Amino acid sequence: MKSGLTRNDMLAAITNRIHVEAMASLPPNVRKRIRALRTLQKEFVDIEAKFYSEVHALECKYEKLYKPLFEKRAQIVNGGYEPTDEESVNPWRDETEEEELARAVQNAAIVEGTEEKKPEEKPQEPPMDPNVKGIPDFWYTIFKNVSMLCEMMQEHDEPILKCLQDIKVQMHEDPIGFTLEFHFSPNDYFTNTILTKEYSMKCKPDEDSPLEFEGPEIYSCKGCEINWKKGKNVTVKTIKKKQKHKSRGSVRTVTKSVQADSFFNFFSPPTMPDDPNSTLASDIQALLTADFEIGHYIRERVVSRAVLLYTGEGLDDDDDDDYEEEEDSTDFRWSDSGTEEVSDVED
Repeated sequence: MKSGLTRNDMLAAITNRIHVEAMASLPPNVRKRIRALRTLQKEFVDIEAKFYSEVHALECKYEKLYKPLFEKRAQIVNGGYEPTDEESVNPWRDETEEEELARAVQNAAIVEGTEEKKPEEKPQEPPMDPNVKGIPDFWYTIFKNVSMLCEMMQEHDEPILKCLQDIKVQMHEDPIGFTLEFHFSPNDYFTNTILTKEYSMKCKPDEDSPLEFEGPEIYSCKGCEINWKKGKNVTVKTIKKKQKHKSRGSVRTVTKSVQADSFFNFFSPPTMPDDPNSTLASDIQALLTADFEIGHYIRERVVSRAVLLYTGEGLDDDDDDDYEEEEDSTDFRWSDSGTEEVSDVED
């Protein structure tokens, strides 16, 4: 007979037993004082919850101040507005950047096999294309630069993400939370112009275990339906397998659709099962926690510091690391219809 306890339940039971044994080893008067400290800790947690609630209210207030700056950024990125010379001056950066650019251009020329230019010669800059609008592949480049996003992105996602025009954040005051909006230009993959991901959070201690409170935490997230065009759904792949009958020796081809790795699975988060104490619920909670970390990072870092992630100035240390790709033992072929064919003969 299988136990109804999950791995987390067993770990919690073991931890609780250790705490109880530690308390049991203390004199009664010391245990009394520790219980008093727990009461003080509960009062601290109640105040801390109010602090986080006010912080969120402050974030909502300042979002309104950020909004016009982000709207202007989107206009520049997408070619709707051409900044003036005055708007393009960075007095804290311009002088050193010009020197860095000159060295980079000169180094590029040397690598390409051209003769090294004399110090007095001014390096040639790349030719200016008057037809270029805005900053091409702005958000796509950010996805490539940020390791967390790059790991989620697959090769078949890339042409879609090149159509990403903007990422916006909408803050919610009551109940607290936020929505990420991904704005796309018309493309060959789906008819949506905006894809959304909504996060709902709670900012008060749990009644049964108030001392475990560590700040706002997600309790649900909701994606959106993507209206894929025919044959363009990159989140699904069709696998064809050849199966050999064990006794008759006949071979049949089985076709089935399975989930494919894709950044766009981000918009289809898992849902919690009816039994919150099941092993499945524990696994899904772990997935939701990782999902929230991604959403929080996009809100806190990607949207607010987009230009620095584009240039590389604002990348974290792990974003600069070199990763080696592991070779997959299975050979897949991606076709125009979005299917992968696998030959797998079962004995």
